Amino acid sequence: MNTSQESPPSGPAPVDDAGGAALVAALETASTAIWCLAGPGLAPVWANARARDLGTGTGDLAAVTGHRVAELAGEVARSGHAETVHGAPDPDGRAATVVLQPLQVHGQPGVLVLVEADHTDCRHVAGAEGDVVDQVQHSLLPPALPLLPDVRLSGSYHRASSVHAAGGDWYDAVPLGRGRLALVVGDAVGHGVPAAGAMSRLRGAMRSVALRDPSPAAVVAALDAFAGQMDDVEGASVFYGVLEAATGRLVYAAAGHPAPLLVRADGSAEFLPLAPRPPLGTLPGAPSVAATAQLPQGSTLVLFSDGAVAASGALSAEGLHRLAEVSRDALTGPGTLEGDAPGELAAAIVEGLLGSEEHPDDIAVLVAHRRAETTEPLELDLPAVPAALPMVRRHLGAWLARLGMGEQDRVGVMVAVGEATANAAEHAYRGVEPGRMQVTAAVDVDGLLTVTVRDQGRWRPPDRDPGDRGRGLLIMRQLVDGVVLQGEHGTTVTLSMRLRRSPEEDEDRRGGSSAAEVVVDRSGECPVVRASGAVDMVGAEQMRIRLLEASHGGTGRVELDLAAVTLFSSAAVRVVLAMARIAGEEGWRLVVHAPEGGVTRHILEISGLDGLVELR
Repeated sequence: MNTSQESPPSGPAPVDDAGGAALVAALETASTAIWCLAGPGLAPVWANARARDLGTGTGDLAAVTGHRVAELAGEVARSGHAETVHGAPDPDGRAATVVLQPLQVHGQPGVLVLVEADHTDCRHVAGAEGDVVDQVQHSLLPPALPLLPDVRLSGSYHRASSVHAAGGDWYDAVPLGRGRLALVVGDAVGHGVPAAGAMSRLRGAMRSVALRDPSPAAVVAALDAFAGQMDDVEGASVFYGVLEAATGRLVYAAAGHPAPLLVRADGSAEFLPLAPRPPLGTLPGAPSVAATAQLPQGSTLVLFSDGAVAASGALSAEGLHRLAEVSRDALTGPGTLEGDAPGELAAAIVEGLLGSEEHPDDIAVLVAHRRAETTEPLELDLPAVPAALPMVRRHLGAWLARLGMGEQDRVGVMVAVGEATANAAEHAYRGVEPGRMQVTAAVDVDGLLTVTVRDQGRWRPPDRDPGDRGRGLLIMRQLVDGVVLQGEHGTTVTLSMRLRRSPEEDEDRRGGSSAAEVVVDRSGECPVVRASGAVDMVGAEQMRIRLLEASHGGTGRVELDLAAVTLFSSAAVRVVLAMARIAGEEGWRLVVHAPEGGVTRHILEISGLDGLVELR
């Protein structure tokens, strides 16, 4: 951040912490006015859109919040304790609530100031601040979880009833290769946006260490050393385990965190034994002792933060007993774990814990269910004729659903395979008696999906005419991760895609932003894809499919209208980048409508896309 007092803040500033870009995007669009103060004089160095409407200078902040708040900012920076001021007058004489949160800016004390100056109801201000915490927390949690054939994962987060106790709980799942997964849940000290920032740093450090040496003892020891150097991370708790998906072997360790719950297929449950260890950074050099457990097929591991079992701010036997009961009920219901339904296990457990009562702390839950049966590969041998294509769609769609794939990913694979099988049915045996085509699908231990379409016909290179079906190859390459085509002795198309647990099934439960709407307007000279609302990961995938549809796989011109977008995620930036590259390869330039001065325009410019697309 720029700590110079000469240049007033004008928009989002880059952040060097892991997940910082997502954090800034969430703060930028919040309904609460937010200033970041830093430097010797605690001058404003960044302000979100709402704050910029009110003014970004020190005098503007004093006019909005009153001089008492400016004095309190110094005390908050020195003490490290948050302060809340109710009834501070705004320029029109109305009451406002101001929350001051301490934070570190480039190693110097700073203060985050949150102000709602347009309402006299302080409860509305608390709700607005809660929305900010919700947005920040969800933007820093993993946008998707790995999808392996032997293990089904789901995660859920719900903030505390009081915003003054919310923020900092997190979970993650990291693929380690050879069918191994790192399963993690933790709780950063504090609350609000600063706790979310600490959580982001801890999660980033965990991933960095785990990818070098994933052993639990080594990871916990490294996080302990990391926390000892970071004041806002010191005292955090964490559970870290490595699960071998195929065998069910779990090696784990923890620091200041409760042990996970193991629920077997018969409904019996127990908390795993765990060697006690102080929270991270509180006792330098404390040994990290790893333990081992076995997860039988059909069993479920439930990782959770303290809030799931806390009463009056402390762990309780009653809370542990309730978690076990709720988990058993959620996991043993008919059709919950197997079948076509995705089974949002973590969300079901959180909902069972919440009930109708207020809860004093955040709740984060990560569930790993070891499937009772492994999904067998799909093998189809059909005549290579158009009439066989619906059968491919039915069998492949059902097989992909059993894997637990989300709708967006499933549709993408189905469209790509549809292009490959249509090519075999329409071109492989042109001029001769139709032969056979074979469709096989399998997923390896690390969740890499491979679909192969084979025929024994004559290979015909794709025509460069945009109207030719050969453009299906371009469409396939944009819908899956990899396409390999072999043309000897017939044609073999191999499609590959890394599976992940898409978040669309959780979207209604998150209580965060609304889903994006993406439509195609064909009334003009060329199609225009119009996006509105919060273009998150799910909305980005919708936007990608609509762009490919409207441009016939990139072969024709299309424009993208983002004027009505309220949030533009990194996933959406990647979609625009991919479409811009396709357009360049096909000899045209993607036109993107994004108003000057808006957040979306700013994101596109700092991402370097203004040189690849035509911004209007």
